[in-house]
Amino acid sequence: MTVNEKLRDHLHDQLFRAILELKSVDECYEFFEDLCTIQEMKAISARLEVARMLKAGDIYEDIVRKTGASTATISRIKRCLVYGSGGYEKILTRMAEKDPDFLKLSK
Repeated sequence: MTVNEKLRDHLHDQLFRAILELKSVDECYEFFEDLCTIQEMKAISARLEVARMLKAGDIYEDIVRKTGASTATISRIKRCLVYGSGGYEKILTRMAEKDPDFLKLSK
């Protein structure tokens, strides 16, 4: 899939280039702690977990209970998984290749 050209601009390019310069999980924590509020970081992390859980086949009720995400957020992420640019799919696949248990149903 292609990138939404309405989003492409110098500032987004700069941000993504900066993220690509990060070399460890610790560097990610340092950068994102400076860049985002704690709530923003929690929201971003929860969205990735929602995507992982949806891909694993978890049901909405379990996703809400585990992540605290609203059903509207879960629905939006599901639409992205099905009709989006492929970003979630690409990352989830790569993470599952490194950890075969990554996409197992949550308990």
